[in-house]
Amino acid sequence: MSPHTQLKRSIRISAALAAVGALALSGCSGGQGATTLDKDAKVTITMWSGQTDEAQDYIKKLASEFEDEHPNVTIDLSAGASSTEQLLQKLSAGFAGNSYPDISYAFGAWASQLEASGRTLDITDQVSEPDVKWDEFSEAARATVQPTGEKTIGFPAIVDNLSLIYNKTLFDKAGLDYPDESWDWSDFREAAKKLTDPASNTYGYGYSVSGSEETTWQFWPHLWQNGGSILTDDQSKAAFDSDAGVTALTFLQDMAVTDKSVYLDQTDTKFGQLFASDRIGMITSGPWQLYDLKAAGTDYGVTVLPGTDGDHQTVSGPDIWALFDHKDKNREYWAYQFIEWLTSAEQDVRWNVAIGNLPLRSSEVSSDAFAKQAAEYPGLDVMAANNENAVKARPTVPGYVNLSEAIGGAISSVLQGQGDPADALKAAAEKSNKKLGASK
Repeated sequence: MSPHTQLKRSIRISAALAAVGALALSGCSGGQGATTLDKDAKVTITMWSGQTDEAQDYIKKLASEFEDEHPNVTIDLSAGASSTEQLLQKLSAGFAGNSYPDISYAFGAWASQLEASGRTLDITDQVSEPDVKWDEFSEAARATVQPTGEKTIGFPAIVDNLSLIYNKTLFDKAGLDYPDESWDWSDFREAAKKLTDPASNTYGYGYSVSGSEETTWQFWPHLWQNGGSILTDDQSKAAFDSDAGVTALTFLQDMAVTDKSVYLDQTDTKFGQLFASDRIGMITSGPWQLYDLKAAGTDYGVTVLPGTDGDHQTVSGPDIWALFDHKDKNREYWAYQFIEWLTSAEQDVRWNVAIGNLPLRSSEVSSDAFAKQAAEYPGLDVMAANNENAVKARPTVPGYVNLSEAIGGAISSVLQGQGDPADALKAAAEKSNKKLGASK
């Protein structure tokens, strides 16, 4: 696992969300390619990988192998932009100028905007074929490439989730049993209180109060496990200001304000550093955290999130390979064939798993390649299995960035002792609805 792998996941997501508004709707492509499929015709497909360094090298090697197997196919591969965040702006410009790729890496947060552009392919029929093994992808990953539920615009590219990471040194010092899948939130709260030591500035838990997407997505599992929803069924209004939302936020408020067992991080990154140096007992984070913990020599363990009535739902932030329509049957066919091949279990272990990401498919968890990575980074196997608890996708509606900012600010204020959970969530919902286009 390399330090650039997945970067800092929440920071990437926040930057991506900020870029979502850049995508303008465009008309249909002005060009017309092959109207009937000729599998033997020479064809060039363009791919923007969104990757650099080690990850890009792996994909280049795999693309070359695919070309060797299919001599009539050329894959014009590039990163596409100097950073993944800039791909959205470049895609928007490409749509306007009829100069866009056949395949592009994309943050899941962009999915609705990409579908609404009118430029994506719909591969729903293809992925329903048994040989594709579509059900090997997590529910959250599948939902992300099906943003409206009407079309499938690509394949999952990277998956992750939030798991509970605990500091064994602090648990041993406090004489506490390590957390496991039997834990509920009351077990979690009690442990956090016992791990907290004001004299040594040691806290039981760390939580972001920056108001960013880090603040927000840490909250969604609490909401979902209590039976709540982010949006109404028609995705037109915020629904997080429900009894379930108030219960979830009140729980965190009790820990932060009453128990004073939570380190409130204004930076999004400090709580990970303090955990690594044995100053925080538990954090909820993902696979990107394990590289730093190994480098620091931290004695840690990983388990699923504490549950509510046996529900251990987590949140995932899948990225996607989006496929685009150039009105050319040959390009369409081979772009699909390459991405289906790239995301197969056999190839995925050779790039996603090889650079330290979680496997895309459930069948890869038992592979030798993943077993090797999990041995090097303890807990990676638990995080992979935890993808089964990623059963809901975060919304990709255009107003989500504003919703995230509104509820992130509300959570931050409440955890810092400023405001009532019900009032704060109601105000955040009202702000969100204005941007979601809902009536006042």
